Amino acid sequence: MQIRELPYADPGVPDVRSGTRFLLWLGRNQLGGQVRSLLWGLLLQLGIAGLPLAVGLAVQAVVDRDGGRLGLAGGLLALLGAAIAVGDMMLHRTAVTNWITAAARVQQLLSRKTAELGSVLTRRVAAGEVVAVSTGDVEKIGWFVEALSRFAAAATTLVVVCVALVVYQPALGVLVAVGVPVLALAVLPLLPRATRRADVQREKAGKATELASDTVAGLRVLRGIGGEELFLGRYRTASQEVRRAAVRSARMWALIAAIQVMLPGVLLIAVVAYGARLALDGRITVGELVTVYGAVALTHHPLRNFEEIAMAFSFSRPSAKRAARVLALTRTSTVSETRDETKASGDLYDPATGLLAPAGRFTAVVCGDPDAAGRLADRLGGHPVEPGEGHTSVLLGGVPLDELTLDAARTAVLVQDKDPVLLSGTLHDLLDVPSSGAVRAEDALAAAQCGDVLDALAQGSVDTGGDPMRATITERGRSLSGGQRQRLALARSLVTDPEVLVLDEPTSAVDSHTEARVAAGVRRLRDGGTTVVLASSPLLLDLADRVVLIHEDEVVAVGTHRELLRDEPRYRAVVTRETEDELAAGAAPGAQREAPGEREVGEELADIQKTDQEIEEIEELEGESA
Repeated sequence: MQIRELPYADPGVPDVRSGTRFLLWLGRNQLGGQVRSLLWGLLLQLGIAGLPLAVGLAVQAVVDRDGGRLGLAGGLLALLGAAIAVGDMMLHRTAVTNWITAAARVQQLLSRKTAELGSVLTRRVAAGEVVAVSTGDVEKIGWFVEALSRFAAAATTLVVVCVALVVYQPALGVLVAVGVPVLALAVLPLLPRATRRADVQREKAGKATELASDTVAGLRVLRGIGGEELFLGRYRTASQEVRRAAVRSARMWALIAAIQVMLPGVLLIAVVAYGARLALDGRITVGELVTVYGAVALTHHPLRNFEEIAMAFSFSRPSAKRAARVLALTRTSTVSETRDETKASGDLYDPATGLLAPAGRFTAVVCGDPDAAGRLADRLGGHPVEPGEGHTSVLLGGVPLDELTLDAARTAVLVQDKDPVLLSGTLHDLLDVPSSGAVRAEDALAAAQCGDVLDALAQGSVDTGGDPMRATITERGRSLSGGQRQRLALARSLVTDPEVLVLDEPTSAVDSHTEARVAAGVRRLRDGGTTVVLASSPLLLDLADRVVLIHEDEVVAVGTHRELLRDEPRYRAVVTRETEDELAAGAAPGAQREAPGEREVGEELADIQKTDQEIEEIEELEGESA
């Protein structure tokens, strides 16, 4: 696999049983790149290992005053130099390719999993951990995959050098053959402690990243309540813990590096002392002593790869473990493939709560617990509340959503949560989503009451000629107000025109006048379509065909808004914010059962209609005067 061939057509199905198995799976999927890197690494390492032989031949040729052998040694040196240059260049090329392609495979797997899980991902895994896995952890994983082949080349080179020295000069070769494995394995007792310290550092760094991500995401709220200094202090504390853990980890790795420098020096001193005595006794030549000395001195280079692979594995294993944990998440507890081509339509029914949303009707759902409403919205979109809970799948027209393919399920049911995300790009890009084609972007924007948003975008764009559709929306729509972002997201959902549209608090950030117009626009545009709105606003509830009250994850009442206001105290408590004392008074014997919120809703709607009428009259007068 070459970098120019990225992305992968299919990144494969990873082995996520553990972090180590995930790393091995990545290595197996890059077998060709690993073999190429190994071969180029052998060329480099063996070229370096061959230098002492050429130098020893040259020294002995000078001692013997043999010009022919000196020329041969010079040619061998030139050949080895060329091999080292080519091997080093190609090893770097193939190693970087292995690193980037491994990182790209992991990122594609994470992107695929994120697209599969949708908003449920952040309910199961902290957003900061997802960021850490997709950035720093991906680099650590790629580092281990890249270092693996270079380590194999270094280990092979050490074996070849030891065997060659035993054959070339047995007296000194045996000493080297015994000493080099000791050098390579001397740091093994220190690796578990170094690994534990590296794990602690990575864990603390991940928590600090999560804290920073959550703080930045909620910075506007923190400033509003004056809590930014508190969270800044918490991040400072977490950052200092990461620094201390990094220092402790670095000390251990520094000790390992020092040992790998010191022990080869000790071996080198022993070889020189013993070899000098052999040379004085005439048992070896000066050239042989120089050759063995050079070979031992250059073992330091491949030995460094032993330290690197240990460090790479120690840092990449927890990263791979986190990545495997994310990749092991599933969309549903059980997925069937028996209805791959089924297109479901009809009533939407949730067996867990008993909620029924009839086809073609506008159904409003009231939950006293906002978290319960969010879980219900996720379940209506085909996601279980938590993995392994075993809830029966939501049915659409009698067909379980679990038995639909992911594309078919998303075409059938679209869920807009209470905090929708706007991606950066133009307004045209924002509304360019997979859709039925039955709803135009202009109609969706009008229904969502986005006129003021279009005016703001047109005025703020200098180089678009006043065309709001070409105006740029910043990341997550930060240049817009909360209500404007909410209405643009609603327009995007309306353009999609799914079989079933589920909206979780779609107007929580707008004023009452705008909310009434948005509710009317959605009702008008979704006429004939199945729409489920989770809300507690009387303005939305009064326009619904039917309202469902859910209490403690179970449907307890169904009716119209005004009927439930009159007859259901628990409904009034949620919608009108009645206190417990007021509820008790309303339930007392002989107390008149009236809907305290019905009159207020009617008056508010009348005020809104009157205001709209006045605005229309003013516009007509302005048009006549013009």
